[in-house]
Amino acid sequence: MSQQLTPFSIVAPGFYGLNTTDSPVQLSANFALTAINCVIDKAGRVASRQGWLAQNTTHADLGTSDVTCIGECIENSGTSTILCSGGAFLFKVSGGVLTKLTYGGGGAAPTISAANWKFCQLNGVAMFWQRGYDPLIYDPTVSTTTFRRLNEKAGTAGTVQQANEAISAYGRVWCADLTTDKNTVYFSDLLSPHVWTGGSSGSLNLVGVWPKGGDEIVGLAAHNNFLYIFGKFQILIYSGATTPSTMSLQDTVVGVGCIARDTIANTGEDVIFLANSGLRSLMRTIQEKSAPLRLVSQNVNQDIQDYTAAAAEGSIRGVYSPINTFYLLSFPTSSIMYCFDTRSVLENGAARASTWDAINAKAFCNTKDGIVYFGKAGYVGKYTGFTDNAATYRMSYYTTWIDFDPAIRISILKKSIMTVIGTGDQVITMKWAYDYSTNYFSENVTIDSLGSPAEYNVGEYGIGEYGPDLTVNIVNTSGSSSGKVLQYGVESVINGAQVSIQRIDLYAKTGRLQ
Repeated sequence: MSQQLTPFSIVAPGFYGLNTTDSPVQLSANFALTAINCVIDKAGRVASRQGWLAQNTTHADLGTSDVTCIGECIENSGTSTILCSGGAFLFKVSGGVLTKLTYGGGGAAPTISAANWKFCQLNGVAMFWQRGYDPLIYDPTVSTTTFRRLNEKAGTAGTVQQANEAISAYGRVWCADLTTDKNTVYFSDLLSPHVWTGGSSGSLNLVGVWPKGGDEIVGLAAHNNFLYIFGKFQILIYSGATTPSTMSLQDTVVGVGCIARDTIANTGEDVIFLANSGLRSLMRTIQEKSAPLRLVSQNVNQDIQDYTAAAAEGSIRGVYSPINTFYLLSFPTSSIMYCFDTRSVLENGAARASTWDAINAKAFCNTKDGIVYFGKAGYVGKYTGFTDNAATYRMSYYTTWIDFDPAIRISILKKSIMTVIGTGDQVITMKWAYDYSTNYFSENVTIDSLGSPAEYNVGEYGIGEYGPDLTVNIVNTSGSSSGKVLQYGVESVINGAQVSIQRIDLYAKTGRLQ
């Protein structure tokens, strides 16, 4: 009599995202030990990410320099222009062409030798800020081909600070982090980014305000009439920021600060930022001061801290995309990006995570229309399609280590069945290994172009995320070899269409006791 096979099913594989922090022996099968170039799709399954497409032809002045700052200038008429910086120049992107902005102010043009600009805009004027440099402006009401210093705008009043951080919030510009002053926040007059004295402009000195002694301002954020001032190790929260003259210190957070200016992102309901302890949620940090380990990056936190330690100063970038419901965190020094799904959090407060190893963005921008742009070497890239600027990339997903009860028995994988959504002729590589070995058995299968599109060709799956050419396929392989625990993996070269894994069913035969 043949022995009955023991089934093990993983529904919505990768639903909990990547987990490299907890012991791989005790993890739920809904976690992943590898999730490269993946996202968690709307149905809660692991799927291949989108790619990027260059939005400009090559430009001689930019060459192969990195685009390290991107912003969207929105005129009061609603007209939108994408601006960026790269090398020693400012550019605008329009119609697939990168156009260098020339200096249109008086006197000598500024000499630019650093590339750590911070973009903000107010009242139809775009601004670039960087420590040690006069802020630069693009004012389309004056010229659409030139830039000037902010202090050259007509009607300028007061001293325009050479600040490293600047945000536009509550109708004014707020700036901080000067070469010689790390403890003062300056704010402009209402709707006047060039007026820094008189009116409702002013400053806020924090010397003596930090609850645990001296700190220095790294970044600023605004949310729900509050101004958040991030030090390296502390956070100050001021209420009533719509009227700066009467705003007051509402709360403080000690022991948690921000270590990377360009990781601060407002989600509309929360503020996400990178601290020395990992990626944090500001609202959760305030509400749960007694639970410092509840981090957005909890399930991959040691990796995040390792990449942070290896990063070049000022290089780490982050962006939130409400359309894609993810937060991206880029470590260009290590050529790695993390994608955190923000639809919901897990029981430990973490967001579901995956890694991207083939984009390596040097800058981010999320536009009013929900488009995500990446800064690349020589290009501004748009998050779209399923190739990386016409090049393929590889998606990889591997389960946790699975034991077939009883765990003390040897199990023999006899068969695996996978339900996958993709296009015809897409090659899927199915892999498996035993007992924590990195020597994998593998078999390639090809999605049948005649697969059934019925259920997934209407509603959510016939538009937007899933196109009408995507089909539901059930593919299977015969297993081989044996061991006490098993890991199963799926890899695919992405070349123009998404792959999403719906379900994995494993069938094993129980062998001898160990």
